[in-house]
Amino acid sequence: MDLTSIKNPSFLKSMNHEQLGELSQEIRSFLIEKLSVTGGHIGPNLGVVELTIALHKIFDSPKDKIIWDVGHQAYVHKILTGRADQFDTLRQFKGLCGFPKRIESEHDVWETGHSSTSLSAAMGMAAARDIKKEKNHVIPVIGDGALTGGMALEALNHIGDANTDMIVILNDNEMSIAPNVGAIHSVLGRMRTANKYNKAKEELEYLLKKIPAVGGKLASTAERVKDSLKYLLVSGVFFEELGFTYLGPIDGHDFEDLEQNLQYAKKMKGPVLVHVITKKGKGFKPAEEDKIGTWHGTGPYKMETGDFVKASAKGPSWSGLIAETVRKVARRDDRVVAITPAMPVGSKLEGFASEFPERMFDVGIAEQHAATMAAGMAADGMKPFLAIYSTFLQRAYDQVLHDIARQNLNVFIGIDRSGLVGADGETHQGVFDIAFLRHMPNMVIMMPKDENEGQHMVHTAISYDDGPIALRYPRGNGIGVPLDKELHHIPIGSWEVLREGKDAVILTFGTTIQMAFEAAEVLSMRGIEVEIVNARFIKPLDEEMMHSIMKRNVPIITIEEAVLAGGFGSAVLEFANDHSYQNAVIDRMGIPDQFIEHGSVDQLLEEIGFTTTSLIERVEENIRPKQPDGSPVL
Repeated sequence: MDLTSIKNPSFLKSMNHEQLGELSQEIRSFLIEKLSVTGGHIGPNLGVVELTIALHKIFDSPKDKIIWDVGHQAYVHKILTGRADQFDTLRQFKGLCGFPKRIESEHDVWETGHSSTSLSAAMGMAAARDIKKEKNHVIPVIGDGALTGGMALEALNHIGDANTDMIVILNDNEMSIAPNVGAIHSVLGRMRTANKYNKAKEELEYLLKKIPAVGGKLASTAERVKDSLKYLLVSGVFFEELGFTYLGPIDGHDFEDLEQNLQYAKKMKGPVLVHVITKKGKGFKPAEEDKIGTWHGTGPYKMETGDFVKASAKGPSWSGLIAETVRKVARRDDRVVAITPAMPVGSKLEGFASEFPERMFDVGIAEQHAATMAAGMAADGMKPFLAIYSTFLQRAYDQVLHDIARQNLNVFIGIDRSGLVGADGETHQGVFDIAFLRHMPNMVIMMPKDENEGQHMVHTAISYDDGPIALRYPRGNGIGVPLDKELHHIPIGSWEVLREGKDAVILTFGTTIQMAFEAAEVLSMRGIEVEIVNARFIKPLDEEMMHSIMKRNVPIITIEEAVLAGGFGSAVLEFANDHSYQNAVIDRMGIPDQFIEHGSVDQLLEEIGFTTTSLIERVEENIRPKQPDGSPVL
């Protein structure tokens, strides 16, 4: 059928299993073709085709609320709810979002880009439903990886205790972004290999009912037999002890199995957990055979071979550079350990894990635990490197503040994907970390101008013994500068002047230094000489240099690819205020007070006026003589 003609999922109600199978193949072919051009989360979506179709066939969205955890597996849902005709714009500027988006469709009842939120959201919706005395189903779909998140376990505890009517779909594909780890993963592994628990349990109950009830003693014995056999069956006991009725494991690619169990779940009272086994990447051989998470989310690729289409890069990946430098330092310092919350591949820690398996800890999707575990290791004399994306560090705010910074522990936080990241959009833009870390006592924050400075900052961070230190680095690759063979220490809080100038000063760091140089070249041709300072330590500021700049009484422009509210520019303003530089002219460029959606980084920066042209205009505006009322002298 023509997928672009779909307006809503109601057409599924009349389709038989054979027709649904044909539809599944059409959707897979469609996704493989479209994502080869746009990139996206192909592995998760190929794995949930039948499950998504079955959910929309059995339930009535949007009255029945289907809530996707993380949301990177919602492409099939988007096709079935009338958005197939927009897939050429997937993750593109002003195009279709790669995650559920409430303004896109009434069927997107919950927005997310971080894992483990669906159960808590579902509990909120179910509670609202019950207060309003409405009749509808609430169906959160959560993966086995996301189930390890503390928030998901908190929600399971509450849902089971409250005996809330809810149908939880556990989409078990043995993977999150990387292969899953932990005790819960092992429990689910035993469930996968067990016989269908619910069927076995029903047969057991049927047999026990055949025993004649001769007095209470025999009845009591029968119940004990039932309970002991139930534990021998293993499967489902974990969830049943939490108050859920467990159904499964179910073949997530078998419509008959799916429909039978979903219909059964609809009739039951209280919380039900439907354990569905799916294959990540199903239908596309390269994605099916992926064992390390390469095909979880990709850029464009060649459909015929599965080869990725990559732009040429001048320098090494930032993630790889940082991870390999940590590995280099770890060879001579056995206190160095690495911790990641389910991102060993994205953070390029495979080499470290291979060389130092006893010093590598993948804790699963558990950012809070990762941060406090790092604090615990630091408290006992180790040197933990906590590799975490900026967007995921947000989830461990209290642990960084309360457990790391408050105790002034030597934890090295590698903040990967700092700054705008592009296609993943507002849930993943790494623009808040400066603002939420800068106000923490004891915290040091730095960002390098290039890869060479980056490797020296790794050395600086690991050798630092006076508390926590955070190193920001962007997504993508470096600019290709030569790397020093020997690592050296950079004095904490020290800045460097990269270009001399008398008319204005630009204070910036990281990826925006290039923009500053481009602007300075144009301004120089117009007779304006601008000084460029590599403000590589965002906290603490280089106070000696700051006093020197302020006393010159020239305009200062701060640039940061991060939110302005509470950011680096705010620190400069605070310095001027605290030291009574009332006449200082300070202009801040950064991310405005809004969430930045998806698109290429260049398009997004253009959209918010964060460009070389804008910088040139602001410098010229600030050096122009002003009237007492602030208006320019004509």
